[in-house]
Amino acid sequence: MIIGLTGSIASGKGIVSEFLKNKGFVYLSLSDEVREVARRNNIEITRENLQKIGNRLREEHGSGVLGKLIREKIISEKYPNVIVDGIRNPAEIDELEKLKEFLIVCVDAPPEIRFKRMIERNRESDPKTWEEFMVIDSRDKGIGELSTGQNVGKCMARAKFVLINDKNLEEMQEKINQFYIKIQNNRPSWDEYFMKMTSLVAERSTCHRHHVGAVIVKNKRVLTTGYNGAVRGVKDCLELGCRKDELNLASGFGSEECRAVHAEQNAIIQAALHGINTEGATLYCTTIPCRMCAKEIVNAGIKELVTYSDYAGAKGSIEFLEQCGVKFRKTDRPSNIISFKD
Repeated sequence: MIIGLTGSIASGKGIVSEFLKNKGFVYLSLSDEVREVARRNNIEITRENLQKIGNRLREEHGSGVLGKLIREKIISEKYPNVIVDGIRNPAEIDELEKLKEFLIVCVDAPPEIRFKRMIERNRESDPKTWEEFMVIDSRDKGIGELSTGQNVGKCMARAKFVLINDKNLEEMQEKINQFYIKIQNNRPSWDEYFMKMTSLVAERSTCHRHHVGAVIVKNKRVLTTGYNGAVRGVKDCLELGCRKDELNLASGFGSEECRAVHAEQNAIIQAALHGINTEGATLYCTTIPCRMCAKEIVNAGIKELVTYSDYAGAKGSIEFLEQCGVKFRKTDRPSNIISFKD
């Protein structure tokens, strides 16, 4: 198995690497290839210099050159299990995907947490101020860069697995352990299964600001789905434009002016329309519901809410739901890739 590792600066990719090395994986790094070029040319090893060298190598030999070098090394050495760290350009993924059993994994964390970690680890090549950090982070994500430059943002979007490292070390290690168990059988958990469905449902949204999906589940069976879109028979925002933008209303405010019915509401309405009992069900949603939807969730008899992201208009929703006996759980963002085995 060949696991490619990408992710934001200071997100904790090293924790994943150490875990897999302890499982017998051989560690290879695209960054080490760039450092070797710097040493041979007596260039000071700083983050900025390494970025420049990596960019120059891609310009001269193609965007996937570092991935190609690592792929050839894996083949020549006949490594059975490898972790490939430092993937920063989509063309590197293209090269590595030529190997059998290759999958790309992303590690991420909120920028404030990553900056704090960077200051604490105190590496000489790391930025020391928030402003410097944001400049380097933006460049690392590919903002303002050429196709031959670094574009971690696009690499992260291609990840089959996403590990969010926003808590303590023990929680992250448990996430990695669960991920490792998962890739052994390559089968999604029930949470991932239903949460990925909500993401697919959300693609039907007609909202210009947020695509939201909801799926109501009972006894591991899908009851109904819903996405945020205009009332039936009424022109939607794709055709008319965003009403809240016209009124300069911030996200999470002025819901009464919006043309859309919320995803959670639509899922509950569909159940009522077709006579489906939602008592004791679980609602999977791509975001935390607003207070209005939270009230409807309670009255629909739904007993559990599972989501992976926040919402500006959801202030107080979780406390309200828990006061009303609705269990709340937050899980990882699902992979945006479907694995076909035709």
